[in-house]
Amino acid sequence: MNTIDRNNVAPLPITDEAKATHRVFINDLLVDMLIGIYDHEKAKKQPVRLNISLTVLDHIGPIQDDYHNVVCYETIANAIKNLVKEEHINLVETLAEKVADICLENQRTISAVVKVEKLQAVSGAGSVGVEITRIRQ
Repeated sequence: MNTIDRNNVAPLPITDEAKATHRVFINDLLVDMLIGIYDHEKAKKQPVRLNISLTVLDHIGPIQDDYHNVVCYETIANAIKNLVKEEHINLVETLAEKVADICLENQRTISAVVKVEKLQAVSGAGSVGVEITRIRQ
């Protein structure tokens, strides 16, 4: 039987108390926008669906039923709608990165999962696109 020399055992470091989190999500946000590399995609808007899931640090203290104390999904959705009105974007990957950047602007957002789907890009497919995960560094 092995014995443990207690003089050679170091205690594990104490970590910070785990921070409480919750998820904020936006499902099936539909926008019409100019996206794609082909000439016809640069001339005519097409429908794009976005799904976003954020991991967010809980508010310190009571929320007090005040939207200023939460990460507001409406603010994020409006910023995305404004983004897609401003410019033509070639790639769904670029759009996903820009949306993730919008989501991570709030310092309480730890991570963002962004799924971008073009709904009419490939005949016979319900959608095509990309999903990315970005974590605050």
